[in-house]
Amino acid sequence: MKLDAKIPEGPLAEKWTNYRSYTHLVNPANRRKVDIIIIGTGLAGASAAATLGEAGYNVKVFCFQDSPRRAHSIAAQGGINASKNYQNDSDSNYRLFYDTVKGGDYRGREANTYRLAQISGAIIDQCVAQGVPFAREYGGTLANRSFGGAQVSRTFYASGATGQQLLLGCYSELNRQIRKGNVKSYTRHEMLDIVVIDGKARGVIIRDLVSGEISRHSAHAIVLATGGYGNVFYLSTNAMASNATAAWRAYKKGAFFANPCYTQIHPTCIPVSGEYQSKLTLMSESLRNDGRIWVPKNKEDVKKDPRQIPEEDRDYYLERRYPAFGNLVPRDVASRAAKERCDAGYGVGPTGFAVYLDFKDAIIRLGEDLIRDRYGNLFEMYERITGDNPYNYPMRIYPASHYTMGGLWVDYELGTTIPGLYALGEANFSDHGANRLGASSLMQCLADGYFVLPATISNYLSEEFRHPAIPIDNPAFDQAEKEVKERIEKLMAIKGSQSVDELHKKLGRIVWNYIGLSRNEEKLTKALQLIDELKKEFWTDVKIPGSSKGMNIELEKAQRVADFLELAALMAKDALNRKESCGAHFREESQTEDGEAKRDDEHFRYVAAWEYAGEDKEPILNKEPLEFENIELKTRNYK
Repeated sequence: MKLDAKIPEGPLAEKWTNYRSYTHLVNPANRRKVDIIIIGTGLAGASAAATLGEAGYNVKVFCFQDSPRRAHSIAAQGGINASKNYQNDSDSNYRLFYDTVKGGDYRGREANTYRLAQISGAIIDQCVAQGVPFAREYGGTLANRSFGGAQVSRTFYASGATGQQLLLGCYSELNRQIRKGNVKSYTRHEMLDIVVIDGKARGVIIRDLVSGEISRHSAHAIVLATGGYGNVFYLSTNAMASNATAAWRAYKKGAFFANPCYTQIHPTCIPVSGEYQSKLTLMSESLRNDGRIWVPKNKEDVKKDPRQIPEEDRDYYLERRYPAFGNLVPRDVASRAAKERCDAGYGVGPTGFAVYLDFKDAIIRLGEDLIRDRYGNLFEMYERITGDNPYNYPMRIYPASHYTMGGLWVDYELGTTIPGLYALGEANFSDHGANRLGASSLMQCLADGYFVLPATISNYLSEEFRHPAIPIDNPAFDQAEKEVKERIEKLMAIKGSQSVDELHKKLGRIVWNYIGLSRNEEKLTKALQLIDELKKEFWTDVKIPGSSKGMNIELEKAQRVADFLELAALMAKDALNRKESCGAHFREESQTEDGEAKRDDEHFRYVAAWEYAGEDKEPILNKEPLEFENIELKTRNYK
């Protein structure tokens, strides 16, 4: 299938303006005739629901949490990027665009990425108007700090709780629309399938997670804002309930899944501490502004108290290898460097799989009070988890699964390959290429929800409003509901011996060991074999206690893990197909002499968009060529 990205004509800086000038509109009176369903209430979903509700559309919004404000966006700590140049350090829309494309190792779409940079400033204005308490300088202006992959300070922040404060802003606007009657909110409801009629997304099948009741909902358009699939690794920085079910069911109904092998391993995570751990905690990338990362120079010192290791015996390896960026190199670079040091025998901590993040120099230079103002809640969280006080003892960190750059393929309008189905935020693939820069996830979510989707969805709805809502007794709804119920009954009937968590943990080990920080053909081939064996084990030996007629958390988890098993196989296939290294996708067969990622632009300068071909059939690879007219393709260099 030939993929049409719908990129507007004209110079890069004018594409978005031109698009909005000529796109089709729906007048206010006709918007009242249009129903829109939004799945997910994180920053992308909540901002989209609030904005579309304010515009006059009839919006239904669903989330599996007990409140929209419990979405995983609340855990994003460090900040949000915007090219306002408040620090007068020569930042610009182009620099933010360039840093994002370069940070993604030239595997992102130019037009989408430039639009993201253009919109970034308006996001800050919107959030300030909502009362988001961004940090401020002495004179009252908004403060900025630095994040990885940039040589300017463009990250706006609210202490170490930026995602929480931004989500509260969205939540207040969403509640306003709910009170006005423009938005109807369904909490503790999970989408289990998309209903497609005559080739268009027309509805969803929903399960009430409290009562177990299955219901049908129709609409003129469906919007998925359901986050990423990082929990395929089992141990990740994602919330425990984060999953890929909505996107995966859309994939199986015809929405292409793009670049599934692009999974980000974050370098600044509290290391695994035991066999029975089920969740990892992220230490914000903002800590790399003032913290210095190091390991002992001598292997015999790895078990010593780090405070007793003199300066001359410390290896600040990121500063040594990448002097231009130092500790603020992009996440994929920092993660691989940490793994290399630990694999070479210089890792610290009980397991030897950790490096130090040290604030001693910053405290001497700036004083403990200022460091406490900047990072106090993060330091407190670290101490509660580890028992160590970061003010006088270096943090220990190690890479962990965090974010996924892959997701549903979308065009410039954020539309998937199913007309009427849209994907926002981390649920789509569009803006980050093969690696996301820190503080850019919040930027993309709010850009998509507040500004992009409300401007693009009208192009589709300008014709659809003429059609009445599809009745939910349509045979397509009957079939979709039947398939959902049969899947649930099949899972409940297995009555095996292994818990869902046991099987999920097995999957996580396979994904981390074979499709993790680095991949090679042998590992990936082995991963496909092991995943296939585990999938058979799951469908013959999973044990789900209780009933499907009411609340059953194990049933929820089982359905999500079943999807993760299939998605993990697609990740491995995508990684096996992409015989190059780029960003977070590191093929050991494709690296430079000094161990850096080595792209193959001649053969792999494309978006890999995978098409579902049916149960037990090989997926079909579709390619969207990537054109770079405004940025020169060259090897990333942070030295």
